[in-house]
Amino acid sequence: MAAPASFSWFRGEVHLDVLLGVVLLASAYTWATVASRRPAPLGAPVAFFAGCLTLLVALNGPLHDLSDYYLFSAHMVQHLVLTLVVAPLWLAGTPGWMLDALVARAARAPGVGAVLRWLTRPLPAFAAYGVALVAWHLPCPYNAALETHAWHVVEHLVLLGTALLGWWPILSRSERLPALPYAGQLLYLFVFGMPMTVVAAMVAGAEHVLYPYYAAAPRVVDLTPLADQQLGGVIMWVPAGIIPVVAFTVVFFRWAAAEWDDADDTA
Repeated sequence: MAAPASFSWFRGEVHLDVLLGVVLLASAYTWATVASRRPAPLGAPVAFFAGCLTLLVALNGPLHDLSDYYLFSAHMVQHLVLTLVVAPLWLAGTPGWMLDALVARAARAPGVGAVLRWLTRPLPAFAAYGVALVAWHLPCPYNAALETHAWHVVEHLVLLGTALLGWWPILSRSERLPALPYAGQLLYLFVFGMPMTVVAAMVAGAEHVLYPYYAAAPRVVDLTPLADQQLGGVIMWVPAGIIPVVAFTVVFFRWAAAEWDDADDTA
C-alpha cells in the first residue's frame, strides 16, 4: 500500500467501512436499549460509546496513517487500543440481558450454543486470544496484512473478536455465559498479559528488522526501522503488565466490597 505524499497530525484517511460499521453497531445498541425499556446505569452506555469512539480514532486519521504507512510502533499502539481498550469497553458497556439475547439468538443455529459455551470458558477464551495475538505478529502474516488491505481488515477483526473472548471471563454480565467468580478472575488476570508479553519480547529482542514493509517505509521521525521496532516492543510490554494489574486491583476491591455487603446482610 503506497504511503501518502506527506504525513499530517491534522488529517488522515477515513475508512467509510469502519465509520459505517461503528454507526450501525451504535445504532443497534441504542435501539435495543430504548426498546427494552429497562433501567440501566449511565456507566454502561458511556463505556460502550467510548469504545466506539476509541475504535474510530484508532482506525482513522493520523494514527491510522502512521500505523499503515510509516511506523511499526504506531501500529502496536493501534493493536493495544483494539485489544486492551475497545474490547473491554464494549464488553463492560453491554448489559447482561443484551448479551443473553444475542446468545439466545445465535444459539438457534444447531451446535452454536455449545460452541459459545466452550469458547467463553477461561482456558479456550485465553487460548484464542493468546494464539491470535502471537500468530498475527509473526513476520509472514503481519507483512501479508500490511501489503493487502482485505487481509489487514481480517487481522483487526480477529484481534478484536478474540480480545472480546479474552476479556469475557472478567467482564461478562451474561447469565447464560457468566464471568468467573471473583477468585477465578484474580487467577485469570495473573496470566492475561502473558501473550502480549511474548510478542513484546519477540519484537523488542530481535536483532534485525522482522517486518520488511517498515524497513522500506518513509521516515517521518528520527528512528531507524530497528529502533522503531524495539520501541513497538516496549510499547506492548508496558501496558501488557500495567492493564492486568489495574484490572486485578478493581476486581479485588469489588470482591472485598461484595464480602462486606454479605457480612452486613448476615449481621
